[in-house]
Amino acid sequence: MDQNLSSVHTDAKLGKNVVVEPFSTIYGDVQIGDNTWIGPHVTIMDGARIGDNCKIFPGAVISAIPQDVKFDGEESITIIGNNTTIRECVTVNRGTVAAEKTILGNNCLLMAYSHVAHDCIIGDHCILVNGVQLGGEVVIHDWAILGGGTLVHQFVHIGAHAFTGGGVMLRKNVPPYVKAARDPVSFTGVNSVGLKRRDFSAEKVNEIQEIYRMLYLSKLNNTQALEKIEKEFPQSEERDTIVSFVRNSERGIIPGY
Repeated sequence: MDQNLSSVHTDAKLGKNVVVEPFSTIYGDVQIGDNTWIGPHVTIMDGARIGDNCKIFPGAVISAIPQDVKFDGEESITIIGNNTTIRECVTVNRGTVAAEKTILGNNCLLMAYSHVAHDCIIGDHCILVNGVQLGGEVVIHDWAILGGGTLVHQFVHIGAHAFTGGGVMLRKNVPPYVKAARDPVSFTGVNSVGLKRRDFSAEKVNEIQEIYRMLYLSKLNNTQALEKIEKEFPQSEERDTIVSFVRNSERGIIPGY
């Protein structure tokens, strides 16, 4: 561990083979897993719980207090899973009384200048491209990819395997397996390329496409479409994931094009 010119609090708990580059600051209530690399000029504040094999690049600030005027100093944490990479100048705020924690999953990539606000939950294998901005209490499910400059309103949910185009503004939920793009943002099809890369069969991709045709192109309202989907499509993990997500979307889902 290279602590030359860095400031590591004596109470911080660092695992095996952790490297702390010069000019970084690590507060006391911090835990860092094995084989993690902390680049120069990184600030890791109280409440950070960082996993194994992570890489945190210069200028990142992890577990700063929330940018929420309701925050009153309550104890909260930031959890970052294993094998996650956080690039230059990313900011990740810790939780508030709402959930008491902000969570980033395993194998995630947060590119430069992304911001993750208080109480967000990000699943595994997610990618936030440069400049993505998440409001508080956003939920992003596994394998979602947010294009550069995506702006996400607080409380929005983004489904598994979803993909957003660069620069979109999300005020409503993005269902699983879909692409969201254009201005104003809308459903632009199923993320078939991403699904095939993750070994979804052609038959499974076609099933998902047919479900979304019924949801977005049948001229039925969402309640009617979901009932018809459940009747006409055989039970499957993908069908049930879509139906559950849409049915429980309190903010509503992005519109069709």
